Amino acid sequence: MTPASQAAVPAELVAPSAASLAHAHGHLHAPSPGATATLIHDFRELFKVKVVAMVLVTGWGGFYLGSMQSGITSVQRGLLDTLLGIGLVSAGAGALNEALERKTDARMIRTAGRPLACGRFSLAEGILAGLGSLALGAMWLALHTNLLTVALALLTAFTYVAIYTPLKRFTTMATFIGAFPGAMGPLLGWTAARGRIEWPAVALFAILFVWQFPHFMAIAWLYRDDYARAGIRMLPVVQPDGWSTVAQALFFAVVMIPVSLTPWLLGMAGIAYAILASALGIFYLAYTIRFARILRTQDETESRMLARDLLKVSVLYLPLLFTTLMLCATAKH
Repeated sequence: MTPASQAAVPAELVAPSAASLAHAHGHLHAPSPGATATLIHDFRELFKVKVVAMVLVTGWGGFYLGSMQSGITSVQRGLLDTLLGIGLVSAGAGALNEALERKTDARMIRTAGRPLACGRFSLAEGILAGLGSLALGAMWLALHTNLLTVALALLTAFTYVAIYTPLKRFTTMATFIGAFPGAMGPLLGWTAARGRIEWPAVALFAILFVWQFPHFMAIAWLYRDDYARAGIRMLPVVQPDGWSTVAQALFFAVVMIPVSLTPWLLGMAGIAYAILASALGIFYLAYTIRFARILRTQDETESRMLARDLLKVSVLYLPLLFTTLMLCATAKH
């Protein structure tokens, strides 16, 4: 992050017209004529089920690999109990995030339909749902795992809700800070299985941490107008030429390759994992290099396509890498 990234966001981008907001609410997020949003759909949005699902996938990987170090199966050590606790804490943090961001969500086209942004849930209901899920998840983890996992889960939620969420309106460094709670899934799974932080768990954390940046940059570029409208200081908003966005994405995509090899270096998996992880890393890097074409294209449709393709590849890459690691680790043991 450079000092230039702190430049002010143009006022006309931050303050949308009434017409643009009416379009966002009235045409893109309103239910179809005669239909109403269901309660189940609203709770899925409130608790950010898609985000929770990704946390659970990585938490499962951490638990599975940690359990393997103890020579026992993951189910015997309470995999489902661990995932339930982690999921509840993550869902609670997501709900509290939406409560804090309800006004900025209402100004962005892609989030204007969220239940708090639309007013289908009140602020009090959102906060109570978030705190309730958070407390229930922490208690469940305390009963079925260990105090270290509970502490790390609560620290993750605090960092996400109380630091990352408000910081997005002030500095692009929020993306870097947000990567810490975003990378905690496998570490929580590992500590639930092993009761302590070990180097293999740190390696899994590092994989998640580095993976996020090309992923984040693709999202930030794809929705840069939305972020600008809401006053969220993502790199493409404060540096709209795209150079910093591309540079950060490329840097972390390159770093992703050696970081993804750390489980092999630590003896968690054999040479087959190293070969496959390198191939996956090169594939991820290739799409990040392709993403750099946003710097020279004048076609907004092509620019969005490049960002969307990198986003799709990033979402595909992570579960493939974890699945490869888990299979190769199983074969080794």
